Amino acid sequence: MQSVLELEPSALQEKGAFHTAREIAQQPHIWEKIMNGLTGDAAALLAFLEEAYHTVDNIILTGAGTSAFIGLSLTGSFFRHTGVITRAIPTTDLVAHPHDYFHADRIPLIISFARSGNSPESCAALELADNISRRCYHLIITCNHSGQLAGWQSKHAQHMILLPPECNDKSLAMTSSYTGMLLTGALITRLHNIPAMRQQVEVLCAYGNQLLSRYTTLLRTIAGEKFTRAVFLGDGAFYGTATEAHLKLQELSGGKVICKSDSFLGFRHGPKAIIDESTLIVYIFSNNSYVLNYEKDLVVSMKQGNKALMEIGILPANGEVPELDAILLTGDQQLLLEEDLLCVCSILPLQLLAFYTSLSLGLQPDNPSVNGAITRVVEGVAIYPLNA
Repeated sequence: MQSVLELEPSALQEKGAFHTAREIAQQPHIWEKIMNGLTGDAAALLAFLEEAYHTVDNIILTGAGTSAFIGLSLTGSFFRHTGVITRAIPTTDLVAHPHDYFHADRIPLIISFARSGNSPESCAALELADNISRRCYHLIITCNHSGQLAGWQSKHAQHMILLPPECNDKSLAMTSSYTGMLLTGALITRLHNIPAMRQQVEVLCAYGNQLLSRYTTLLRTIAGEKFTRAVFLGDGAFYGTATEAHLKLQELSGGKVICKSDSFLGFRHGPKAIIDESTLIVYIFSNNSYVLNYEKDLVVSMKQGNKALMEIGILPANGEVPELDAILLTGDQQLLLEEDLLCVCSILPLQLLAFYTSLSLGLQPDNPSVNGAITRVVEGVAIYPLNA
């Protein structure tokens, strides 16, 4: 049996890391399956979306935890392709303050992302939308065919997308499920041009395989550095990547590495004070030359003030940035991906960083929470009736 991420299966089992390693490594293969599944369902999905886009006045991208971060990377894509105001709002916010987001005179399209579909807020948020809105549309994207969300039925129009079973990660941290749902959301905006979509996914899979094969050793070395803080910076769609990378490292390190995410410009306005000699900084650079101007300025400004332990960057191969301790290239300039699709593969090295950091700390990546502080599916959340 072949090694996975430079570790033999027996060693991975012994270290409590087998599921996480497999779920990280399998992602490019799963992306192909997701594309094929979507194209097979394209006619019904397009009919649903065409009606929704001509009827709704807002789009809400929602989920809890990692599933909520997917929306941060897709708001721009949905707005650009539909012209409909789009917001990323976690189910945790929708449940706690439903009248801040749902209104009887507004018609939303609610796109729900969920790995298990069993988080208490998943169905509760949709029920609130149904009860408050006179009319709404639901598009549900989930990895668990037997989850509560997969079996949920609305009194309004809905469409269900069930991802391949391999996306339903067995490990605590979401990896395949995250990129699988993120890719699905990105492809939904491209179903009107399936040939172009297929070409983009081919490039995406090539980039993903390249990142996994080329940088595993480097990331394992970086993970062995003695950092206790980590900062992830990204703009636009890549802010979602930065936020997910922040959570992934914090989860897989069992909270031993305290993490923060921000935009490049936003980081100047106070948060920069977090930097000290124990901080790892990760720059997730844009493939948009206009945005990259601002990002490079921030990197230059980091040379002043407190010095970080290490600065690394994730960068498309046609970009140029100031000198860093390490640069990971996502692909060549002839095969540039569109921004939201580039997010799908840009998270891979950061998943690897979190995975190897967990191992370097003596934790089990499949279940790094030593005292059970966090669980695969959130437990103990009570859902209360809304007093409208």
